[in-house]
Amino acid sequence: MERTFKKTGTTLALGLALLSGAALAGGNDGSRQEGMLDVNGAQIHYVSQGSGTPMLLLHGYPLSGELFSRNRAALANAGYRVITIDHRGYGKSVAPEGDTGSIQTYAKDALAVMDQLNVPSAIIGGMSMGGPIVFEMYRTAPERFKGMLLIDTIANPANVVEKALWGGMAQKAVTYGPQSLVGELLKDMLTGVTRLSKPGDAKFLGDIVKQASVAGDVAGAKALSERPDSLPTLGTITVPTLILEGVEDTVYPPPFAMKMQQNIAGSKMVLIPGAAHAAIYENAPAANRAILDWAKTLK
Repeated sequence: MERTFKKTGTTLALGLALLSGAALAGGNDGSRQEGMLDVNGAQIHYVSQGSGTPMLLLHGYPLSGELFSRNRAALANAGYRVITIDHRGYGKSVAPEGDTGSIQTYAKDALAVMDQLNVPSAIIGGMSMGGPIVFEMYRTAPERFKGMLLIDTIANPANVVEKALWGGMAQKAVTYGPQSLVGELLKDMLTGVTRLSKPGDAKFLGDIVKQASVAGDVAGAKALSERPDSLPTLGTITVPTLILEGVEDTVYPPPFAMKMQQNIAGSKMVLIPGAAHAAIYENAPAANRAILDWAKTLK
């Protein structure tokens, strides 16, 4: 059955993006666009850079599309249209009070953004919380995938200990504000070596964490706590899949990535040295090389 793409309001949304100064000059890849889209009652911020095969990258908790700031140009200059979004309640995106976010809602938002940006299919990737969102997108619309990219993420549902952790994160955000989560998260996002030798990296990610809304922090924590069991989904994945994993990731350590690789037929796993949970940012050159080496086989 063919999917019908809803384009109502696309011209208006893109026009508003341009009027707000969202169209910015890009690099050798062609162009960069940045703007806001009216998506499922939320205002979703997006960045699109480059031209060619679309690559949609979804961030983890409680970050934003700026997690991929060190990946956009490298991938775009190699012939890809790199699209990043801020999930509702994060970065510059705004969530309505009636639906502050869930794995299912984030997935619907990402598919709707693809519709509005006229992207029938793409290489779709997700980091950490972005992984369960990608799995939900695949269960909903597998025909939208040219390939799948799983970055420091997990297919398992949350266990009792992890549920308690996310509940604590939500309560801390409510009590002390989003900025209070910076210390809790950065110790796992970056290796100790990076935090000590590159304080600018820690500040950059910390500033992103501070941009989230309290409602977004609470919704994301609940989404992670109640995420669906995606282990049965792994055996149904038939598109080319790359799994990237920071060697020093303590949130979802390498054994989880290895389990996904074993259960997704034909998938490839690359370990990123000198990197923890935010490997895609901490060791961006290695991550970019791995993505491009894999993605060129899909063309």
